[in-house]
Amino acid sequence: MSQIFHRSTNTLSRATIFGAVFVVAALGWMAMEVQRSPYVTYAGVRKPQPVPFSHQHHVTGLGIDCRYCHTSVETSSFAGIPPTKTCMNCHSQIWTNAKLLEPVRASYKSGESLQWTRVNQLPDFVYFNHSIHINKGVGCNTCHGPVDRMPLMYQQESLQMEWCLSCHRAPEKNLRPRDQVFNMRYQQPTGANPVVVDGQSYSDQADLGMALVKKYNVRSVKDITSCSTCHR
Repeated sequence: MSQIFHRSTNTLSRATIFGAVFVVAALGWMAMEVQRSPYVTYAGVRKPQPVPFSHQHHVTGLGIDCRYCHTSVETSSFAGIPPTKTCMNCHSQIWTNAKLLEPVRASYKSGESLQWTRVNQLPDFVYFNHSIHINKGVGCNTCHGPVDRMPLMYQQESLQMEWCLSCHRAPEKNLRPRDQVFNMRYQQPTGANPVVVDGQSYSDQADLGMALVKKYNVRSVKDITSCSTCHR
């Protein structure tokens, strides 16, 4: 019986199978890159708001502390969105006729809250508690980035699980003294710029972090990387 396929077909078949492995791997890599991209995570995306509120102006320019607006951040799972009355504490006296702030004045008169667009949004199946992180020495800008330099607020990080776990697996890398949590310009210790805690000077973040892990009673890595920590 004569041969149906030419001998070169064997080589072509092997090359096709071998090439398919690379194609599948490439598609998998592309899918992971898309999953981490701003198209999916919205990192760096400035979302439209009813009023273009500038953190740069209010924090850096006017020196307003985070807690003036985000009143529950130290005691609640939710940082808190300021009511219109908080805005009007100042804007009943300054910029009183600014067209830009008409939605704020209308909200105050009607009693209807401004509908702000959530910037840092986690899925419903993820539990996150602001107060725990604040009281364990995690600074605002560790997660939210240089908010004091943002004319318009945007999400700094991906907020994906791998990003959260990178900190939970080594919390000492990001901890700072509690009195520096709201300091947006805080710098980790160096030889030229040590940090003093309880009379002890630290010139290395690894040493400071381990001391704060003990001082603030941070749970073990095994506990804070458990699924049930965030998925309840």
